Amino acid sequence: MTYPQIILKAGKDHSLRRFHPWVFSGAIQKTGDGVIPGAIVEVVSNTGNYLGHGHYSDGSIAVRIFSFTGYDDENIFWRTKLQLAFDLRKKIGLVDNSDTNIYRLVHAEGDGLPGLIIDIYNDTAVIQSHSTGMHAQKPFIVNALKEIYGGRIQNVYDKSADKLRKNAGEEIENSYLSGSMQSNVGIENGCRFLIDWEEGQKTGFFIDQRENRRLLGEYSAGKKVLNTFCYTGGFSIYALKHGASLVHSLDSSQRALDLTVENVALNELESLNHAVIKADAVDYLKHIDEDYDVIILDPPAFAKHLSARHKAVKGYMRINEAAMRQIKPGGLLFTFSCSQAVDKQLFTGSVTAAALQAGRNVRILHQLHQPAVHPVSVYHPEGEYLKGLVLEVL
Repeated sequence: MTYPQIILKAGKDHSLRRFHPWVFSGAIQKTGDGVIPGAIVEVVSNTGNYLGHGHYSDGSIAVRIFSFTGYDDENIFWRTKLQLAFDLRKKIGLVDNSDTNIYRLVHAEGDGLPGLIIDIYNDTAVIQSHSTGMHAQKPFIVNALKEIYGGRIQNVYDKSADKLRKNAGEEIENSYLSGSMQSNVGIENGCRFLIDWEEGQKTGFFIDQRENRRLLGEYSAGKKVLNTFCYTGGFSIYALKHGASLVHSLDSSQRALDLTVENVALNELESLNHAVIKADAVDYLKHIDEDYDVIILDPPAFAKHLSARHKAVKGYMRINEAAMRQIKPGGLLFTFSCSQAVDKQLFTGSVTAAALQAGRNVRILHQLHQPAVHPVSVYHPEGEYLKGLVLEVL
């Protein structure tokens, strides 16, 4: 099968030859007939050499490459790609794991599928497409999921509406592509969670913090813990399950706090050791009455684009400084950034600046990142978005 071509300018093919999957609009010399947003295109150099197949879209990233080796039979291609993703999760030990049935199956560029996220919640797969072109591949993706998992995946939910409206102007509705919601309870490291993939943030849960939540649990016995930006209480559940003497879950969303309370009950944890607080995190941190041993700062992305990076750094400085001023001597601060535009060095620098402003002596105990089910391609370092530090504040 032939596809319309994108011809690059001279000297603009170097990044693709190094297998970076993005083609920027400024690198394009000529766009062939039939190239519309969402179309599958063949990218070639100015001398006609094949470079890859990808999805075309409007915007600065004009093509996202999903194959550097050709694209022919759609069914075989998508089945092979998803099988590779499945095999990695099986190698990690997450497939058919009675202790954890929440995990990411496809992590966009990290799995060679830019614009595609698939998260597994027990017997439900939640698909999130970030491009019109990837969204058009739904039939092949659903068929591949059913073939690979057999009867273990009963339901497939498409949650792409918000992303496509924002990124491609597409007016679509979230819907079940197969099955329906039967149960929305998932298990992570033995902890049970209600997953709201229909109305919740992302695909319903922040899967990327699994190993960091486990680490928090190891530090929680007998401690007073404040979990800011708690969402549905992931860190709170781990702290309570590992014997924290007190856990406060803080969020500005009442719906998030209600789900947190439900998750505490679902895990049969002592509710007397837990309380929810509806408040702005920075305001609350400035007027803390409790002498917390551990504070968790896991805010939403402060910078989704490079243009917002400076403002984001100021935001990280402000919230970390507030926590450092208030935490008891010897306390631990788990602090995170999920802003892709803020790299590890810049984030650490903002935390260092916050320590200087707070006048506290601070030591780094752990440097944290996303787990193996959110792999980072060596050819696409931008995929490393989650970074975190565990700090001892003296």
